[in-house]
Amino acid sequence: MPEELENQWYYQGETQRGAQYLYSDNCIEMACIVKEVYHLGYRQTQGFLESLVAFRGWKVKVPDYSVINRRHKRLHPEVKGTAGPDKYIVIDSTGAKVYGEGEWKVRQHGWSKHRTWRKIHLAVDESTGEIESCAMTTNSVDDAAMVGTLLDAVEGKVKKLATDGAYDRKKVYEQLKKRKIKAVIPPRKNARIKKHGNSRGVELPRDRTIRQIRKVGRKRWKKQVGYHRRSVAEYTMFRLKTQFGEKLACRDIEQQKVEVSIRCYVLNKMASIGMPVAIKVRAA
Repeated sequence: MPEELENQWYYQGETQRGAQYLYSDNCIEMACIVKEVYHLGYRQTQGFLESLVAFRGWKVKVPDYSVINRRHKRLHPEVKGTAGPDKYIVIDSTGAKVYGEGEWKVRQHGWSKHRTWRKIHLAVDESTGEIESCAMTTNSVDDAAMVGTLLDAVEGKVKKLATDGAYDRKKVYEQLKKRKIKAVIPPRKNARIKKHGNSRGVELPRDRTIRQIRKVGRKRWKKQVGYHRRSVAEYTMFRLKTQFGEKLACRDIEQQKVEVSIRCYVLNKMASIGMPVAIKVRAA
């Protein structure tokens, strides 16, 4: 907890019509971070903060649990990585449950109420493992439709983008062409070349990939272009679910978006403190 937070505890912004804010966004954001990291409810978060404030000897009041709940969806936590040129970004998505029965119960006994879940979309820096941008949507949103949104939020110049075969879509290549980003996306196994050798115009990146795979094979192509570094995104998803669980606590979709952003913000803080370093050791 930063030392200057005590001076930023109360709201110091412009006045508004009606009741005025007592606590600052920094105070509410810290409360929500504590709630996510320690898997607490709103009442437990209030009690935790009261103990923490008393321990540090701060002369401030702790916001009520209902205030934290109401102010939760009005937060705008920033999720961004380290600024730098020529970034290699890997994108992936995963599901987060909201409510409903588990897979085993549905498979064995059928469902008694439908399950509801959201999609979490992440853009991760391949070299640092930091989350450059994130988004949360309903489960009806196509993965490929979020590529432009994620790239717009990335700071710095993106040189290369890697995704899995689910993003092998025309609109994704159009987004990358507009931004002059090299695509590392495996085409479908039955993919056809759109522009043949005798066609006019510049060769399409996807056609170039298909020709290269036909020449050297899919496995060797993945090694040549460094496609396997895309696993950094899957590893980030694993870290996210291991630390915070597979479910979202909030029911309101706007609060869920803030909840996901706070989780990604905390994960970036943990990554900046230190990441595990794996070294390949030759067997004796």
